[in-house]
Amino acid sequence: MTSAEVANKLPKDFIWGFATASFQIEGSTNVDGRGKSIWDDFSKQPGKTMDGRDGDVATDSYRLWKEDIALLAQYGVKSYRFSLSWSRIIPLGGRNDPVNPKGIAFYSNFIDALLENGIIPFVTLYHWDLPQALHDRYGGWLNKDEIVQDYVRYAKVCFRAFGDRVKHWLTVNEPWCISILGYGRGVFAPGRSSDRERSPEGDSSTEPWIVGHSVILSHAYAVRLYREEFKAAQGGQIGITLNGDWSMPYDDGPQNVEAAQHALDVAIGWFADPIYLGHYPEYMKQMLRERLPEFTPEELKVVKGSSDFYGMNTYTTNLCRDGGDDEFQGLVEYTFIRPDGTQLGTQAHCAWLQDYPQGFRELLNYIWKRYKLPIYVTENGFAVKDEHSKPIEEALQDNDRVDYFKGITTSLKAAVLEDGVDVRAYFPWSFVDNFEWADGYITRFGVTYVDYETQQRYPKESAKFLVKWFGENIETGDRKL
Repeated sequence: MTSAEVANKLPKDFIWGFATASFQIEGSTNVDGRGKSIWDDFSKQPGKTMDGRDGDVATDSYRLWKEDIALLAQYGVKSYRFSLSWSRIIPLGGRNDPVNPKGIAFYSNFIDALLENGIIPFVTLYHWDLPQALHDRYGGWLNKDEIVQDYVRYAKVCFRAFGDRVKHWLTVNEPWCISILGYGRGVFAPGRSSDRERSPEGDSSTEPWIVGHSVILSHAYAVRLYREEFKAAQGGQIGITLNGDWSMPYDDGPQNVEAAQHALDVAIGWFADPIYLGHYPEYMKQMLRERLPEFTPEELKVVKGSSDFYGMNTYTTNLCRDGGDDEFQGLVEYTFIRPDGTQLGTQAHCAWLQDYPQGFRELLNYIWKRYKLPIYVTENGFAVKDEHSKPIEEALQDNDRVDYFKGITTSLKAAVLEDGVDVRAYFPWSFVDNFEWADGYITRFGVTYVDYETQQRYPKESAKFLVKWFGENIETGDRKL
């Protein structure tokens, strides 16, 4: 292999694989001692999911886990990102509640099987499925003093049970979504909002910021515990993963240039600035004033520097115009329509997503320059329009998703090899079609098609493209000098 060819590949220890989350795939919600999560009953309430379906079966992966691992091995992934169900491990969730040995055994066997197949387990501790008992007991994430202690104990149980084999930990998946969609817009469990047609209780002007604060502290104290009690012996890495899409000014107008930064401050900086830089963004302090909780000096010491890397979930790019009254977007209006009337890119099934790979490269550069830590891209993907209503043969020819990943992988390589961004991992979302939260089973993000009638899995063209691309674009490490 020539040195030019080597220089044109990702480094040999680059990690790639596919990603999922417990509630989206496992099913078996009342099996082997699992307690309810906040999504169990929420998804059964009329109108909460687009197709009226819930997570009781999902892709049946609690029962079909061996088949799932066989398919991952067939794909040749280096790693698999999955999440643990808190209420499977501690059914009532709390620090004094009993641990469920069957829950521990399930994940322990799963991790062993991944390792036997040469697949690195990349484990998320919390992907939105809070034990219902904690929400009922004290309001869940709204109660900082209780939730931090309960989350840290849950993390400790997991580090102790699995940390001898798990070397890559994510504390929390997408705190923006937890806070805004669960307690602001009220579209995700627990569905709290100021909108009384949607929710009998909740306050969208205060609760999201309180919840975000609790999530940051829960993450940070769990990381402190890991570093103090487990890291020396186990030698793993631990961090948080944040959602956030690239924000581009609608035009060159100074207000719109500023608006794009404001959008990034709320979408990303709200969590990344305290964790990596040690303070909330100035803009958020101005926007929210006394509604933005404050960290004590003692808490801030624990929060700052509490992630070994930057975990990045990203899907799209928004054109940003100054204005509007949506605090959750930083008082910025988002659009995909350029000033000349053209669309930014190919439209996905979900309204919030278009294909714009240049934005992915820009965002990688922004994160790298601002936070200066290695980046693990832990989610990135595309939902093809109307895929749910296509015959299987047609759905497997997912050309728009293939195009999306072609653009993204080109941008990834350019960011690493031309721009010098330190990206260590890339996990397309998702390994399989699954329960897409409030969208039910209508929106399909999988690179593997799931026939929900039979639970058969069928690789889509996008899976084949990604497997081939990573096979060809990572150094093998066996080159002769």
